[in-house]
Amino acid sequence: MFKILALTIVTITTLSCQVLFEPPTQRINHVVFCWLKEPGNKVQKAQLIQVSKSFKKIPGVLEVRAGEMVPSERKVVDSSYDVAIFLSFETEKDLQTYLDHPDHVAAVNQILKPLTSKILVYDFLEKL
Repeated sequence: MFKILALTIVTITTLSCQVLFEPPTQRINHVVFCWLKEPGNKVQKAQLIQVSKSFKKIPGVLEVRAGEMVPSERKVVDSSYDVAIFLSFETEKDLQTYLDHPDHVAAVNQILKPLTSKILVYDFLEKL
């Protein structure tokens, strides 16, 4: 009887863990390209990159990457922007939580908008 009870508990626990820890099947990726009002300004680029990396602490943000444009001679590459920012989320709700979060709103209003002349955003769904 004890063996049956123990086996039942192990089976239920294992199945519960599988349900709780099922890996995500998709990601929402948010890509932001920034053109500075003072193109090439190293201090301003560093500010954008630094504040972007701080977004990792916002609930729902899975990953944050940010960096400077890599110049290219290839015709298909747009080398006109200064900084690119990449964030990923599990759901569109998580993306919206990030967009509405006070830290993001403050960064947009206090750093991003004052420093940039143009911002271009692409959001895309990645199936895993």
